[in-house]
Amino acid sequence: MSTSKKAYLFMLLITFLFIVYVLYANFVHDPQATAFLGHKEALKRALHTEVWLKVMNVHVIFACMAMLSGAANFSTVILKKYRKFHRMNGYFYLISVVIVDVTSGYMAPYATGGKASSMGFNLMNIVWLVMTIVAIVKIKKKQVNPHRKWMTRSYAFVFTNLTIHTITALLHDGIGLAYITSYTIAVYGSIICLMLAAEIVIRTVFRKPSTTII
Repeated sequence: MSTSKKAYLFMLLITFLFIVYVLYANFVHDPQATAFLGHKEALKRALHTEVWLKVMNVHVIFACMAMLSGAANFSTVILKKYRKFHRMNGYFYLISVVIVDVTSGYMAPYATGGKASSMGFNLMNIVWLVMTIVAIVKIKKKQVNPHRKWMTRSYAFVFTNLTIHTITALLHDGIGLAYITSYTIAVYGSIICLMLAAEIVIRTVFRKPSTTII
């Protein structure tokens, strides 16, 4: 089994497990987000919980959709045998990214950690959308390899939530930093970690140019 296939299967496993966890946590275990909202202190604007929860649910659903559609489009089988689906699914991925960004933009002012975290989320949203658009522009120009590289950079950001909470747990539970401090560091740390992870994948898994002809 090739390195790229092993990496793809591993990514599918992580994606599946994380989606199951996220859906369970948000819609079954704690649908009112009581634990998460409990960390939001000294907000400078009133939090309308019912509206926030509805926006959060939309955010979660389309984040999962972005994970699934993006994962599907990295399949060489789909790319070679179902070219039209690959193309339409790519646009669905873009729509999902836009919806995740818009909902995140609504929630950013209420982010745990205040303005510092809010600015980090807004930066992340801009970077993610720009990378996704660049990927689409590249394939419109028939530039397959640059398209794959930019899609890899874009797709890395579907793991933002996982990365933020992993870093937060390491800092808060591991070395005892205050939760809000840990979370704020994690927001910015996740941007760096995800961009580095994407570059590692590009330089290892995708080091050979694609032979696919568009």
